[in-house]
Amino acid sequence: MSKYYLNYLDELESEAIYILREVWAQFQNPVILFSGGKDSILVTYLAKKAFYPSKIPFPLLHVDTGHNFHETIQFRDDLIKELGVQLIVGSVQESIDAGRVAEEKGKNATRNALQITTLLDAIESNKIDCAIGGGRRDEEKARAKERFFSHRDDFGQWDPKNQRPELWNLLNGKHFQGEHFRAFPISNWTEMDVWNYIKRENIKIPSLYLAHQREVVWRNDSWIPVSKHIKLEDNEKIETKKIRFRTLGDITITGGIESEADTLEKIVAEVAAMKQTERGNRSDDKRSETAMEDRKRQGYF
Repeated sequence: MSKYYLNYLDELESEAIYILREVWAQFQNPVILFSGGKDSILVTYLAKKAFYPSKIPFPLLHVDTGHNFHETIQFRDDLIKELGVQLIVGSVQESIDAGRVAEEKGKNATRNALQITTLLDAIESNKIDCAIGGGRRDEEKARAKERFFSHRDDFGQWDPKNQRPELWNLLNGKHFQGEHFRAFPISNWTEMDVWNYIKRENIKIPSLYLAHQREVVWRNDSWIPVSKHIKLEDNEKIETKKIRFRTLGDITITGGIESEADTLEKIVAEVAAMKQTERGNRSDDKRSETAMEDRKRQGYF
């Protein structure tokens, strides 16, 4: 890897650390939104660097759909123990049981959109004024409209036309009672940057990102993992494939790709040749052209 590229990663790292420290300076009760995916792992790692040798000074918040990969939950619990930080869990199942949201029905049912209510309830009940996320501008067109400090109104909703300018990296976190912000420290990173940095820093990741044998079914142009949470159609056949996942989410909507990339070096090489965004295998994003933006306007990550 060239000296230039190492310096480029250092620049991205420095920018992210600056944003994380600005969050701590401007807000009273921030949290890191932690999904167990590579981007939230990266943000957590950068927060560890930003405040070293002290511990990360704010909690991690995980919205648990109840339909997670078990590997993701195990990774989350191991990391929390290693870091010695507080974990706040918002449960979608509890939101369903309380009648706050209604479970979707049908073959392509997902709990993904139900996370919105659970997240906003967790933000309100814990008096969170800034939720730090791992969103990146290259992921999806709605993500590209976010600022580093992205304002949410007192209903938790996002208006992309009513965001504050950030000239010269001046970040304005002032807000009224009941409002909050989302902060995106790795907004300028690409998927390739993330993997090169993970490789350089030797950051631990869930085994789901590495190619492995798994039972899957072909659905919505992706290999969906077989689990107790999906109902197979008569014409669907369970197959065993060597796959890996480019993005992690609700197990019912996260599609894998056939791959031989079982090391970080192979992942970097594979991503370099990819033409489709990593969210191309998320069936929740295929529901409409504006699926992501519609969810974000309502308070999604």
